[in-house]
This record gives sequence, C-alpha cells and structure tokens, in this order.
Amino acid sequence: MPRGAFSAVGVAAALSVALTACSSSGGAPASDPGATAQGGGSLVVGVTSDPDTLFPWKATQFTAVNVLQNLYGTLTEFDKDLNVVPGLAESWETGKDGKKLTLKLRQGVTFADGSAFDSEDVKASLDKIMDEKTAAVARASLSSVKSVKAPDKNTVVLELSGPDAALPANLATVNMAMLSSDDTEEKLTTTPNGTGPFTLGKRVPSQSLTLTRNDKYWGAEKAKAGSVEFRVIPDESSIVSAMQSGNVQLAVFNDPLVAQTAEGGGTISVAKTPQLNYHVLQLNAQRGELKDVNVRLAMQCAIDRKQVLDTAALGEGEVTGPMTAPAFKSDPNKRPCPTRDLAKAADYLAKAGKSGGVTVKTIVSQGEYATSVNEAQNLKAQLAEAKINLDLEVLESGAFVDRWVAADFDAAVALNGGRPDPDGSYGRYFTSDGNLNKVAGYSSPALDKLFAEGKATDDQAARKAIYDKVAAELEDNAAWIWLFAGYTYTATTQNVQGFVPMASGSLQYLRTTSVG
Repeated sequence: MPRGAFSAVGVAAALSVALTACSSSGGAPASDPGATAQGGGSLVVGVTSDPDTLFPWKATQFTAVNVLQNLYGTLTEFDKDLNVVPGLAESWETGKDGKKLTLKLRQGVTFADGSAFDSEDVKASLDKIMDEKTAAVARASLSSVKSVKAPDKNTVVLELSGPDAALPANLATVNMAMLSSDDTEEKLTTTPNGTGPFTLGKRVPSQSLTLTRNDKYWGAEKAKAGSVEFRVIPDESSIVSAMQSGNVQLAVFNDPLVAQTAEGGGTISVAKTPQLNYHVLQLNAQRGELKDVNVRLAMQCAIDRKQVLDTAALGEGEVTGPMTAPAFKSDPNKRPCPTRDLAKAADYLAKAGKSGGVTVKTIVSQGEYATSVNEAQNLKAQLAEAKINLDLEVLESGAFVDRWVAADFDAAVALNGGRPDPDGSYGRYFTSDGNLNKVAGYSSPALDKLFAEGKATDDQAARKAIYDKVAAELEDNAAWIWLFAGYTYTATTQNVQGFVPMASGSLQYLRTTSVG
C-alpha cells in the first residue's frame, strides 16, 4: 500500500510497563497528548459490528471494548507508548515485601449520574470482579489480591499473596473499569454510568451508538468532540465509500487492501500501526480429536503461516509466536515445526492412530475483522493436504463471541487482543484457575508455576526468560496455533485532528480528536 501516511506507534519503548508497574507513579494522565483548548464538532466513526455488551467487566468484542473505554475509567491507564500512567488512581506505591499495593485516588471525580467516586466504589468493584459469580473476564488478573481495604475515601490498599509485577498494568484494561457501588449489571447493560470522557447519548441497536462529551470529566482537558457516533456499516469497503461521501470521518481497518483503496482517492489519510493483537487458530484440547497432542501437533506442522499472512493480509505483518509485545517477543522459529512439514504432520497423525485423517469443527467470525474468512479458507486448504478437514462454521460477530465465551467449539479462527504484559495476555487463559481457561482449553502445572514466577519478579531479563519458557510450553504442546501479528490502518478525513493510534488497538484517544 502507499506508505506516505505511515505512522507506526513506538511500541518498542512501551514495554517498560511491567517494570515500572511496581513503583509509585505520578506522571500526567493518558489524556494529555496534543490537548489544548476544548474543541468541538461531531465525529462519526465507522465500525463493522454493534457492541455485543455495554457491561465492561464482560466485554471481549473489539467494538464493545472500544466504546466502553471511552465511557468508563480505570485505576491506571496506558499512555500512547503503552507505559502505565495514573488514571483514577493518581499514584500508587508497593510495599517493601511486595505484598501490599497502596493507591491514592483522585479527588473530585464523579460518575455520569453525578454521584461521587471514592474508595468504596473501588473496593466494591474489585471485590465483585474477584467474585467468581460475577463471571468477569479479568478475574484472573487479580489472583494475587487477598483483600481490598478502604481506610479512607481517597485510599485503597490491596493486600497481596506475593509480589505482582503485572498488576498495575492489568488494572489499566476496561475489563477492570471502576463502577459505582450502587450500580448493578442489569442497570449498566442499558445505562452505562462511568467516569470516562464521554457519556452515552443515543443508541439504535445494530445501527448506531452515540457518545456525548462529559463536561465533568476529571481529566485536565475535556474531550474535544461534542459527540462521537459509532455507525455500524457491515463491511470495510462500504465504510470507505461512506468516508468518501463525507458521512464518516474516522475508521480503523484490518484489511490492507481496503486501506489501499481508502488512501488511493487522495481525500483520506491512512496511518499504519503495528499491533500487539495476534491472529490465531485456537484449539480446544478438551474436545474430540484435539484431546490428543499428536493431532494438535500435526495441525501445527501442516500450516505455512506465511502463506496465511500473504493470502489473507497481503503479507502486511509478521509470523508470530505467543508473545507479541516487543520486550517479551517469542521467536517463531523455536516451535516444533517452524516451517511447514507435511511429513512430520503425517507422523504425528500416525502416532495418534489417525493416519486416515480427522475432522475438526471450526468457528469463524464474519464482521468483527475483515480477514477472518480468508484466513479460515486458506487454513482449510492447507490442512486438507494433511488429511485434516476444517469443518468451517461462519458466524456473525455476536454469535461467534457467545460460542467463544462458552468454549462451544473444537477450533476457532480468532483475532485476540494482545497486551503489553504477558500475564495480562495469557494468565487468564492458560493457568488452571484462570477464568478463561475453559476458552483456552489447555493448562498444566508447569504453566501455573511459570506464570506465578513471572508475576513475582520485576527484573526484566528474568521475566523475559520466564515467558520464553511459557511460549515453549504452549508451542511444544500446540495449545493453539499462533499465525501472525498484523497492522491496523486508521483512516481519517482531512478535517479530523488529534487522533493517536495505539499498538493495543485502543481508541482511547477519541478524547483528543476533533472535527472541523
């Protein structure tokens, strides 16, 4: 694609996150880049799917996460380079033995309904996230927290079972949003009540959702745009047409071909950002033929990942192992079959007693990201040559997420969100008590031990070595088949200023974006 508008986020410097996470922090909030006087305008963002939930503790769909992170606040935040900076907690300090994290909260913060935010809301939120009955998707990220105390309105103390280097970074995700202690999930699914830079305006299901500027937002600068509408347009090419006609001003594309088309007209700028997100063929080792590690290894050896990348994403990206964050990046050559090897695949099937072949039922999302079906079809064609039949079931985004969360699949072609810290990315999936372990379909005592070790130290080199071992355990057992990490392409019309793309895929900088 044309490279003139290339704007890659500086990810390489970002992964000091886990290391700075255990110390007190007092920098500027993540809402400051480029912020000057309050602006205006109404911004329309084109999206391909409607949010499947408005309850932040259960949001996994990308559109839902992107909407909710603009409505809710978190104790910590990521800045544009993915460093952990203050959010609703203006500072934090770790005890000398690493078993206590004390957070000082901002004063004068209010929820959208006007009620005051204080330590009781934090305690109630964290206690509920940790309660298994809540089914919060980030519960495992609080596994080190023994208790939450609120000694005064502006202080929260987390008593920990041991040092947790990943905790401040994990607190920055919208799945850890702070809710009012008076609110319920039932209420918030229709009426969000957060501390974010926007509040919910109007929603027309399957058509649009509009956010309005929160003039009581705690940040030094209020959101620039008076409103942000997320307009549902089923495919990325149609979003380009809407931008060319002036009906949409901003969109984030996954398909490089669409990005080329958008930029080719000359009226739309496209910024290309490498992503922590990863494309993966998830395997459920608890179901059917996939219970046998030899079947999973046969699938791993039968796939040319570069071919998937070239076919589905025009080669825009890189083949990846489990860890995508630069400071912890896995070496994809250190897997049982770093290149496609059909002979080895046949050997593994023979060891499984399945020389005649196997069938694996596989779910695919249509609508949430553009390359999914092409990836699935290429995987199906490649695996067929190894006598492995991917029986594809293409689902709309909401149905896919429902099946995915319920672990109702043998395999799933997925685009999963990456995080700056490996524990945040995978602790909830691949530990035996992880709350998404059912979705992951694989755990082991070795992984439990490694993840515990990874959180217990803030030494960068030591953590890198530990997560290399995590990656090896996952690859050697073909827990999943990691494919590639790609780019997002942020398209803006000429009258849009101030948006900052992020390697995490976050749209948090809609708060600094104006139209005019």
